[in-house]
Amino acid sequence: MADTIDPPFVGKFIFKIGELQIGAFTEVTGLAVSVDVEELPEGGQNAYTHKLLGRMRWPNIVLKRGLTDSDALFTWLMKFSGNGFSKAENKVTPETGSISVLTAAGKPFRTWSLTDVKPIKWTGPRLAASSRDLAIEELEVCHSGFTVAT
Repeated sequence: MADTIDPPFVGKFIFKIGELQIGAFTEVTGLAVSVDVEELPEGGQNAYTHKLLGRMRWPNIVLKRGLTDSDALFTWLMKFSGNGFSKAENKVTPETGSISVLTAAGKPFRTWSLTDVKPIKWTGPRLAASSRDLAIEELEVCHSGFTVAT
């Protein structure tokens, strides 16, 4: 008889850049990879075509959360534009990031380590006094791949 393990609590995710905790997020999309496939027909072989694997493609990752009082996200974001970018002599330094799924006890269950992470879009909350919607902010990052560890 096999033991069953409860699935991890997927209500909270931690996003870090190096050791800087950007914040806890409630939704993460884009953790995926696809491989380009080139079909190569062989002369005289009509039953199939050879399929050759090509480049790996990593879509952008989108993280969503309720508005917080932490400035960590903007501190990191400003390194890539405006005064932060000019202070770094207009150079972008590749950074390693991570996204961790937390257990119900708040411990990391699984972590995706992202290579060469850069912020490419931030969307603020929709603010309307007549609305009962939550104030949600969204961060989109690009990267050059990830590894997974438990």
